[in-house]
Amino acid sequence: MKIPEKVILVTGGAGFIGSNYLNTVVPRYPNYRFVNIDALTYAADLKNITVADAPNYVFVQADIRDVSALQKTWETYSPTDIIHFAAESHVDNSIAGPRIFVETNVLGTQNLLELARASGVKRFHHISTDEVYGSLGFDAPSTDENAPLLPNSPYSASKAGADHLVRSYNKTFGLNTVITRASNNYGPHQHHEKLIQLFISNLLSGKKVPLYGTGKNVRDWLYVGDHILGIDAAFHKGKSGEVYNLGGGVELENIDITKKLLKLTGRDESAIEYVTDRKGHDLRYALDCRKAKRELNWAPLKSLEEGLRETVTYHKRKQESDKKN
Repeated sequence: MKIPEKVILVTGGAGFIGSNYLNTVVPRYPNYRFVNIDALTYAADLKNITVADAPNYVFVQADIRDVSALQKTWETYSPTDIIHFAAESHVDNSIAGPRIFVETNVLGTQNLLELARASGVKRFHHISTDEVYGSLGFDAPSTDENAPLLPNSPYSASKAGADHLVRSYNKTFGLNTVITRASNNYGPHQHHEKLIQLFISNLLSGKKVPLYGTGKNVRDWLYVGDHILGIDAAFHKGKSGEVYNLGGGVELENIDITKKLLKLTGRDESAIEYVTDRKGHDLRYALDCRKAKRELNWAPLKSLEEGLRETVTYHKRKQESDKKN
């Protein structure tokens, strides 16, 4: 291709959100070059990427913890911008083994920040999570971007650490950064360890679904396609040094989201198996997204009902395809 307007290094592009991002933006911006760097851990799959043959896309297998591999990628492709998805992200795994979360989410992010600073990257966009804010009470107001970070799990603590590093590189070194913090995502290509993905897979296979505690924990659900639109808006329009919340605006107790999935898959409540609650299980997350609406002109477009229907349909087709293969 001709000299691109931007060379965007996308970390973790074979994962759930990263692959959905690439599938959307690679055809949208033919004058950009997208360099997908991914370690291909258990949660990644190159089959998720439908734009692999596009002339403005390239894949590099490398781990963001490996500085020499990152330096080689920089020397080869000279990225002008970074969108940083790569992270260990499953809370249960962080409880069982916290160290890799610190190594990947904190030290890996610092590796990228240092290379970005040294090479004059024009924008560093860090993808974060609502979990860094900690847990809310049932009657507490939604969390805005000025709230303190009060993480409760090793996962959310590692993401909060990364957020602080990104902010510090903006304030200390003048690096052009933006952070987006999203609520719980769902949709195509998500790993089966996550609640909606796991429950749909189990229900379609005739298995029970493991629901933590009493199922009263509240989450705000965001369809991954809407998240991608928010990321794209923040990357192009967000102000340097700013944080933007990207939430779905749909709060539900886990028992209620489970009942919706039961209905969509034709199962009844006998399919629910209540299991011992997760250690340090946050009660509720809820994001105030007025800043994103005001400054980015962003708001989620897909209703939860429509998004869940599409996600269940996707899984039915995938199961049928897997059986044939």
